Amino acid sequence: MGKITFFEEKKFQGRCYNCSSDCADLHTHFSRCNSIRVESGVWVIYERPSYKGFQYILSPGEYADSQQWMAFSDSVKSCRAVKNIYGSSWKLRLYERPDFGGQAVDCSDDVASAYDTYKMREAYSCVVTDGAWVLYDLPNYRGHQYLLERGEYRQHDDWGASSPGIGSFRRITEF
Repeated sequence: MGKITFFEEKKFQGRCYNCSSDCADLHTHFSRCNSIRVESGVWVIYERPSYKGFQYILSPGEYADSQQWMAFSDSVKSCRAVKNIYGSSWKLRLYERPDFGGQAVDCSDDVASAYDTYKMREAYSCVVTDGAWVLYDLPNYRGHQYLLERGEYRQHDDWGASSPGIGSFRRITEF
């Protein structure tokens, strides 16, 4: 499945916790998280328990401090492994209205600027038919991150967003 290690202090210091499966509540294992080592798999970590709050998608590698995963705080309270990262095709359809209404755009590649590529600043719903994706609220893969796995998302809060704004998106692949 994968392996991720959380450290309370920066640069992989302090108390640590090794995790190899989804965990809805990490607070019993550590009080804060300031560095992470992802040994295998792609993981999404959440700032609140039960897979709520800001999301951060992490590929294999070392993250010596929370700024390296663009965190807003040292709070990591739940995590899960990303599924559907293997394969040769990725398909995402974004809609300009809730419940798959309005015009739609089909995507199969990374897009650094949704506006420059599709003249789109908002997506109210979407369907992922292949692969897994990260949606960002700012261009150039910046800002809040939202995991989109295979399935239907009838409105933007289904993927955890508080607004429909999109700036960029990319496919998740294991490196």
